[in-house]
Amino acid sequence: MSVKRPNILYILPDQVSASILPLYGRYKGISTPNIDRLAAQGVTLNNAVSTAPVCTPYRSMMMTGRHPLTTGHVINFVRTRNDEIGLGDAFARAGYRTGYVGKWHLHTGSFPEIDGRDYVPEGRDRLGWQYWRGYNFHTDYFDGWVNRDDWRTERWKGYETEGLATYTREFLDTTPADQPFFLVVSPHQCHWTPYKFVPDAYYDRLPDKIELTDNCVPEMADKSRKMMREYLAMLLAVDDMLGELLDQLDATGRAEDTLVIFTSDHGTQFGAQGCDPWAKRVPYEESVRVPWVMRWPGRLAPGTRNDTLLGPADIMPSLCTLCGVPIPRTVEGVDLSGPLFRGDPAPGQDAVLLMSFSNEYDFIADGDEWRGVRTPTHTYARWLNGKCVLFDDTADPSQSRNLADDPDHADLRAKLESTMQVLMQRRSDPFAHCSTYADWIDTNRRIVANTHGPLGNPEDQPDWSLIQ
Repeated sequence: MSVKRPNILYILPDQVSASILPLYGRYKGISTPNIDRLAAQGVTLNNAVSTAPVCTPYRSMMMTGRHPLTTGHVINFVRTRNDEIGLGDAFARAGYRTGYVGKWHLHTGSFPEIDGRDYVPEGRDRLGWQYWRGYNFHTDYFDGWVNRDDWRTERWKGYETEGLATYTREFLDTTPADQPFFLVVSPHQCHWTPYKFVPDAYYDRLPDKIELTDNCVPEMADKSRKMMREYLAMLLAVDDMLGELLDQLDATGRAEDTLVIFTSDHGTQFGAQGCDPWAKRVPYEESVRVPWVMRWPGRLAPGTRNDTLLGPADIMPSLCTLCGVPIPRTVEGVDLSGPLFRGDPAPGQDAVLLMSFSNEYDFIADGDEWRGVRTPTHTYARWLNGKCVLFDDTADPSQSRNLADDPDHADLRAKLESTMQVLMQRRSDPFAHCSTYADWIDTNRRIVANTHGPLGNPEDQPDWSLIQ
């Protein structure tokens, strides 16, 4: 007797750091009852890692199972090649109804103008997601714009998390009960905006005094407290949205057959390590470790923890195998479905490669290139300019003590450097100045080359024979 393939509801808010969630133990400044509810009913992953803590590089890995040096996504606002085979493609071709709601950030949209109606065209730019209520990038959180399945745009009503929950309800109501679905819901919160961050009611739910993280440097205290007031209010809105989506599953009778995943693309620094509170693109705990909480009734043991080390390129092959969907041969990530979903004792992998390519989020700019490795217990990173960090994340979760120059840890540093070199060789990574990649992106910000050399026409269709 065949096992019914699960639905997947994949909730991907922006810039949510594991370090700020009470679930992960370091910060208790607010409560997140719906994230905690999901964890109590399912599994919390302790080692989900944003290996390139920037929106577009992360999202390209999640969507293709391939690394930035292969996809060409080394900065934000570049247009994904049409011949990429995406997560939505794989599931749609296997009989799933696929849907995407919210922020995409794998296209140029209206860049460099971010205040207008940005657009992600129909067809290959959407990588196989059929139901579409998405946008590339904007920070208009009230009555903002989405693109529909066709060429039209429309405004959601109210605050973004409320609007996206409405589209989720529409998707569930129009999906046949006997067809499995894969829906991604990706609100832009908890991202900075030049406009109003959140409805006033969320500020009223914050404590009178905003607590800082345990490693916020003193000179950042005032700036961090102002930032965290906005951030934590948005996080409360995200938590409310999660509760609404779980209730929708219950109301439609789909909860028992649905794998719910709550995660994020990267975190932010909150003033730790002397970084700007809204900064990411650094190898530190606040930016790199992301939440991963999942529930699948009857299949995943409730209230448990899992130490599997998961990078974004591993998400696609792991979900494909879980759901009986063929993994495209283009995929470079590791299939971790055994330790993630079946409880296999094998750890899966011992280290993942961390990376940052540019001194700017959205442009090719030399000056802040680094590579590193993350293991279940340590973080190691080295910049081209010679700076180096080594942290024992188990003994020192706040990463307050840099062990890179400690003689007692010289052997460990050498071992992690060797691991980093092996992983870079596997990815054909030259660890070069960002200007090396300048000719990878044409004047329309389309990807025309990668680490292996020039590529064909970016408008070409995929080779579908690579999905068997």
